[in-house]
Amino acid sequence: MAVYTEVSDEDLGEFLTQYDLGEMLSLKGIAEGVENSNYLLHTEAGSYILTLYEKRVHREDLPFFLGLMEHLSAQGFSCPVPIKGKDGEALRELCGRPAAIISYLEGLWPKRIHPWHCNRLGRALATFHLETKGFDLRRENNLSVGGWRPLFEACRGRADSVEKGLSAFLAEELDYLESNWPKGLPEGVIHADAFPDNVFFVGDRLSGIIDFYFACNDFFAYELAICLNAWCFEPDNAFNATKARQLLQAYQEVRPLKRAELDALPILARGSAMRFLLTRLYDLLHHPEGALVTPKDPTEYCRKLRFHQEVRGPGAYGLD
Repeated sequence: MAVYTEVSDEDLGEFLTQYDLGEMLSLKGIAEGVENSNYLLHTEAGSYILTLYEKRVHREDLPFFLGLMEHLSAQGFSCPVPIKGKDGEALRELCGRPAAIISYLEGLWPKRIHPWHCNRLGRALATFHLETKGFDLRRENNLSVGGWRPLFEACRGRADSVEKGLSAFLAEELDYLESNWPKGLPEGVIHADAFPDNVFFVGDRLSGIIDFYFACNDFFAYELAICLNAWCFEPDNAFNATKARQLLQAYQEVRPLKRAELDALPILARGSAMRFLLTRLYDLLHHPEGALVTPKDPTEYCRKLRFHQEVRGPGAYGLD
């Protein structure tokens, strides 16, 4: 989450006349994240998230994202849902941007990750994967292996200003991933961005998952590879196999992984590291002036990528 587009009181007041939410009480920008403009909105009816869609989020994808939240909520999966206006529509326009008001999800994301957090996440992701089987819309992952080279080319000339030798490192790894990316693994709708700041807890209970704006159809195991990178490295960049074991074993209690999925985890984890390395690098080198958001460090994912390059099998991730 972030703020790129400022919303005036006048614009918001007019926008809210399209809803039955009462008068605005307060509006506060949310600086976390990198993709959309997000505000915490309080009205006479309660608390909500106001989102203006920017950057990589395309208008034609919004029915998929909003529909997915509605589908999951109807299945009993805990997530925010779009709020519909008086005309029955959730998607509208504000300040020249597609916009929607989303329900507020209670909970806090974990600043310090423990193995039990990973256990709860594994079960939730497997449940998510199973409960999206009846969702009829489809969206290809435009940030999978086929989308990485354009990002790299947009950064190639300045990559070494971030880390010496980074351009050559990325070029070599990208060649490898494009030549060896797996095919035919079980797939369906994945969240594709289940980082800790998108997963909320109340006490020791996972209270829900938010921010579905990278959701797409891809390998289920790729979801787990993303989470190995996002949840299972310590602040000193050491890989925590106990956290990885809790994540993967809890997932398999709900949806057992096939042998091919387990064998593919190392290259999927390399690909996941490449994806977030490249998007962070792009955002750092193309940072909009004045945006209320701090670009994330791409070199963190260089170190994670180098770890996965040395992995030869799923045993490194805590599995027998």
